[in-house]
Amino acid sequence: MRIGVAFDSLELERWQHDRDQFVKRARELGADVVVRAANGNDALQVQQAENLLTQGVDVLVVTPHNGEIAASIVDSAKRGNVPVLAYDRLVRDSDVDFYVSFDNVKVGEMQARYLLDRVPKGNYILIGGSPTDNNAHMFRQGQMNVLTPAIERGDIHIVADRWAKDWLPSEALRETESALAEAGNHVAAIVASNDSTAGGAIQALQEQGLAGKVVVSGQDADLAGCQRVVAGTQAMTIYKPIAPLASRGAELAVRLARHEPLQPNAKVNNGYKDVPAILLEPVVVDKSNMVETVIADGFVRLQDVYRNLPPDQWPKVAANNATTRP
Repeated sequence: MRIGVAFDSLELERWQHDRDQFVKRARELGADVVVRAANGNDALQVQQAENLLTQGVDVLVVTPHNGEIAASIVDSAKRGNVPVLAYDRLVRDSDVDFYVSFDNVKVGEMQARYLLDRVPKGNYILIGGSPTDNNAHMFRQGQMNVLTPAIERGDIHIVADRWAKDWLPSEALRETESALAEAGNHVAAIVASNDSTAGGAIQALQEQGLAGKVVVSGQDADLAGCQRVVAGTQAMTIYKPIAPLASRGAELAVRLARHEPLQPNAKVNNGYKDVPAILLEPVVVDKSNMVETVIADGFVRLQDVYRNLPPDQWPKVAANNATTRP
């Protein structure tokens, strides 16, 4: 059995975790895995997927860079009777067979609720992710589900609503610099949709002497994001446990290749149909539960997360008692 995996990119630390865990679980189930990454290039991703289909894979797993352009990949797979699993990001307007991810609307709701609970009034900046990524729009939907009542009450004011091309920190930095200038630095919170965009936003805040004074959200629980959380420049991150997502993705891919029945727990409309899906639960992480969540899971190591802080600011647990990532 051969599984073809077409990732958008492996440049971000988060996706390297996905790849490693997916391949590990697939091999345990007796499958070979061929992984390709397009580094944000739509044409290259389509070409790589076509090549995987030509190699005769039994199932194709796609994390699209552009959820609409990737519909052509699904069309090609269907012509060859190869099932397609959308992994973490939905493929739009296509007859994709199954979707596995987290509840991404809920992720956005968690981000906005965390900030709103701590800063119920003031000016907010929204820094979304890549506009070509369907997940970015789902996060924004969730954020606005929470923020809209406060906006309508006049409690908060959105001074800038921006998007960061390809989730790049440099794009988030540029957009945040512009937004801060327009707002005269009078900003209470920045709803950054992931840790990469949070990093760019916080760099802009540091330039103005505002880092740690403006609450900033994040997502992915990458190492740099976790370090900023414990340092106090980033308020929180959303942990989407990669091991269960990647393991479930590998298991679903194998079942699709074998044409075995699947048991979804949700359906997500992609513009063409209600796609059967398994949606996993995200987790809010801040200073208070860093050790019990991402460190206990071995996603990041305690000594790495806290290495920039003096020893007296480390949590009251011994580093060798914390689970560490291999």
